[in-house]
Amino acid sequence: MTVPDASTADEKMPPPPPPASLTFEGKHGRNPLTDAGFTAMCRRLPSVLGHTARMAWAVDRPGVVLLLACQLVTGVAAAVVLTFTAEAMAHVLGSGSVSERLHGALPALVVVTTAAAVGRISGALSSYADGRITPLLTTEADIALVAAVCRVESSAYGEDGFADRQEAAEVGVTRTRLMVQDAQRFMSALIRMTAASGVVTALHPLMLPLLLLAVLPAGAGAVLSARVDYETHYLNVGDRNVRSMMRWWATYSRYGDEVRANGMTGYLLYWYRALSDRIDRRSLTAAPRMLRIVLTTSALGGAFLLCTWSALAWLAATGRVALPVAATAVVAVQTALAALGHVVIHGAAMFHTSLYLADMRAFLDLAAERAPRRGELTIPERVDEIRLDEVVHRYPGKDEPAVAGVSLTLRRGEILAVVGENGSGKSTLVKLITGILLADKGRVLWDGVDLAQADPDAVWKRTALVPQGFACWPLRARENITLGQPKTFDDGPVWEVVDAVGMREAIEKLPRQLDTLLAKELWGGAELSGGQWQRLVCGRALYRRTPLLILDEPTSQMDARGEHAVFLEIRRIAAERITVVVTHQLENTRLADRVLVMDRGRVVEHGTYEDLVHAGGLFAELVALTKDR
Repeated sequence: MTVPDASTADEKMPPPPPPASLTFEGKHGRNPLTDAGFTAMCRRLPSVLGHTARMAWAVDRPGVVLLLACQLVTGVAAAVVLTFTAEAMAHVLGSGSVSERLHGALPALVVVTTAAAVGRISGALSSYADGRITPLLTTEADIALVAAVCRVESSAYGEDGFADRQEAAEVGVTRTRLMVQDAQRFMSALIRMTAASGVVTALHPLMLPLLLLAVLPAGAGAVLSARVDYETHYLNVGDRNVRSMMRWWATYSRYGDEVRANGMTGYLLYWYRALSDRIDRRSLTAAPRMLRIVLTTSALGGAFLLCTWSALAWLAATGRVALPVAATAVVAVQTALAALGHVVIHGAAMFHTSLYLADMRAFLDLAAERAPRRGELTIPERVDEIRLDEVVHRYPGKDEPAVAGVSLTLRRGEILAVVGENGSGKSTLVKLITGILLADKGRVLWDGVDLAQADPDAVWKRTALVPQGFACWPLRARENITLGQPKTFDDGPVWEVVDAVGMREAIEKLPRQLDTLLAKELWGGAELSGGQWQRLVCGRALYRRTPLLILDEPTSQMDARGEHAVFLEIRRIAAERITVVVTHQLENTRLADRVLVMDRGRVVEHGTYEDLVHAGGLFAELVALTKDR
């Protein structure tokens, strides 16, 4: 039987599968804006303003004081303009010669001009204050989100909805920059509206209700538009999250070879476009609804506005208001109408933005709930024994535990090797030993201190971990070893571990040696091979000099020379710490004092290499398989 290759295969192949559809359930499946309306907006605005003020006050108090002062000045200037406009109109439209009327109106016109200038200056200062506050506020929101994600329990990443709530919170961060701007414009419009409404009411009580009727349709339209826009956003959260993840994977240079050599470019572009089209379809579906809302509310607003102007004309024609008063009313109505429209529009914008900020705050609250709350017990600088008592851990959504009833004692000065087939629970066991994960049942004790009651930072200060999926930080070579936690002011200890893992020649060949950025995507950056990166990662664990050293597949990408250097160093420093090595390369377990064999979350064998290789169990079977290649 012959298998056709890609060049001779039948061209009638099945089409590529489309992206998976994501649907939320439970509390994540319900749009929080479903029942929101105009009254909900009005009820929510005070709390939104208060929250915005508190956030702004925390980052720039002088800027907030300046902003509020400018708002008050703007309002007073608007009231002065309207008041003295009425006085000027009384002179301009009064009796007497033109020169006499203009001379009588001049003082009021001077005041109007001065007040208008003051209003414009205060408006410019308001924009300056907004420019001061907004970047700081956005930065604080962004840092709060990053800090929250970094501080959650590791198990939170696997919970349903966590990643999508994080995506929604990211949108909230970008919307933060709009909140101060919206609040500033809302308050400015509110103050101008109050001043203009006072003048309008003083001219004739009938004018204010007509003005409110003229602007209410715009308010209702703004809220309805916000609901449609947010509904579309809410439906797209999951797809945008997946798309952004795939975009990063598809365009990251580290995976470029795999994308090209495996012919994935066409599928990735198809997949990305299909997902983008699905997102766009939801937006296009919303467009006609938005158009209907705008047309209907604009028509209603226009009808009510016609009533307002007709009422004003009727009052002037019937002599119920004097002509100078009617002229002033025209200015006041225009000012009040514009201000009232801005109050509604910017109020709705604040309401709209607050929904995204609510997503961000909800995620921060969720992250705070999932941050470690274990206790305040400390861990001694020297750890002599780590004991696991019937430890069980099950990942969210899984029926079977990843670690099921493991009891184990690790002692200072010995090396423990952990082996087993994929999915046997090795890496989960490592996370339980380090306190990255907490046991669902049983206890993990460091010199008698239960990790569930210990300060996690105290635990991790005494831990050095080489994970299976290690990070290649876009930092200088030095910081990739020290992780930003230097032990001395000189590079002596850094070069020591560089020598220990056999990386001196590679580091010295870099353009700036330890000062070289290890990211070829950055200007002046350089790249290391997979094996060199792994040596460097082992070096960072050795640099920490902690009581517990854990290495999960530490040499899987290294050549024989690098592997030999790393294991020699592990053996050399073993007397000073507890060492755990997780590996699939069973010959490396010869260096261990004990070997732990895991299968389906349980310890099935435990002993020395020589004992286990002749015991006829799983370990002996795996060793035989490695030799039968």
